[in-house]
Amino acid sequence: MQAVLEVKKSQWVEIGGLADIPRQGARVVRTADGDIAVFRTVDDQVFALRDRCPHKGGPLSQGIVHGHKVACPLHDWKIHLDTGLAVAPDEGCAARFPVKLDGDRVWLSLTAEPAATVTTD
Repeated sequence: MQAVLEVKKSQWVEIGGLADIPRQGARVVRTADGDIAVFRTVDDQVFALRDRCPHKGGPLSQGIVHGHKVACPLHDWKIHLDTGLAVAPDEGCAARFPVKLDGDRVWLSLTAEPAATVTTD
């Protein structure tokens, strides 16, 4: 399921219900500044990252979610959903976006958070 959004970057936008995002899957939100992948973990936590792997730009939304990481479908880089950081020994960071739940509704900020600077396993 995809949505095309044309709103100011500073606004929060409702992107649908939690059930609209498959467990261990993603939904793509298209914006003028690029696609954002919104992920749902098996424990119903929701995270959002720029839909580009920091390695070669692969679509993270098409990767496999396991735990709180996603594996890029191109070269199997693992990316932490909570920080956007690549799992060591790989290096790089996908931009992350704030997400909040209001009941079962998912809200996304179109303003990226500051980049994480520390690598984690």
